[in-house]
Amino acid sequence: MITITYQGGTTISLQEGKRTLIVHSENGRVPKEGEIVFFGSPEENPTKQTISWPGEYDIDGISIRGIGHEEGAAVSYAIKLDGVQFAFLHSPLKEWSDNDLELLGDIDVLCVPSDNPKVLQKLVDEIDPRVLIPLDTGGADKHAEALKACGAQGKEPVASFEVKASNMPIEGREVVVLIAQK
Repeated sequence: MITITYQGGTTISLQEGKRTLIVHSENGRVPKEGEIVFFGSPEENPTKQTISWPGEYDIDGISIRGIGHEEGAAVSYAIKLDGVQFAFLHSPLKEWSDNDLELLGDIDVLCVPSDNPKVLQKLVDEIDPRVLIPLDTGGADKHAEALKACGAQGKEPVASFEVKASNMPIEGREVVVLIAQK
């Protein structure tokens, strides 16, 4: 079972057993014991247990693909953890090329910034995740517009969401609205 919590901005925490993945953390964060930290932009001298560059990685059985944008200055991630394929898109949200979408692959859980609701809606249609988590990154108005576009307007926010490969929605899409747990 993987527990997803929202830390604010584009930062998401995935807790699976004793392992914690902190995705799109602010650059410079030093990982604690059992953490892997992913930065949204490259670090010249990354520390152990951090990832900040585009490329493919395999750490402790976790498959990771960093997808570079803006000539590598920004990084989105596709992460396969415990049989669940996650995607974490970089903010500010921009349109993706067909090649970038192909690199992303099939996604079960999509965490996407809400700072550009029109692009968000287009990417959700192209990626077609089973679970969608719109992140509150563009202010109240844009987040509300994004929730409306996703069919989640008025959906009750939750502190965390638990997922495992065997409990994915078979049909349709589940939209989850998370409350920041700073």
